[in-house]
Amino acid sequence: MNKTLLLQIKALLDEDDKLAALCNTTAFLYENIKDINWIGFYFLKGEELVLGPFQGKIACTHLRLDRGVCAFAYRQKQLIVVNNVHDFKTHIACDAATNSELVVPLIINKEVVGVLDIDSPLLGRFNKDDEQLFEAIGKLISVRLSYK
Repeated sequence: MNKTLLLQIKALLDEDDKLAALCNTTAFLYENIKDINWIGFYFLKGEELVLGPFQGKIACTHLRLDRGVCAFAYRQKQLIVVNNVHDFKTHIACDAATNSELVVPLIINKEVVGVLDIDSPLLGRFNKDDEQLFEAIGKLISVRLSYK
């Protein structure tokens, strides 16, 4: 796992304003993670996930909780990797160039408050090291979201 990357993210999340911290975190990850074409947040609002800070092409703004990889990770309360999104029955294609996806639920007090979504134009882009890294990143973000 890239400990330097995690330390840099932790420093970015130390910003007093949550929105500013999340914006800079997505920008940093977008610049430093290879072979991704989109990264961003969706937060639970009512009965859907709503777009938060992101980097990449224009994104879907509202996601139902019964379709797509983000909703699946939300419902399962666990990190989800899809090696080929075209094989995922309810995949929502915001960017036709996306071929694989990794989604990390953001959990506070055992409740999912949102997800961190990472897309790649490469098939099978995400491996076990990526899963461990993004699981750790998700925990750092969840901790930051849990305090004012």
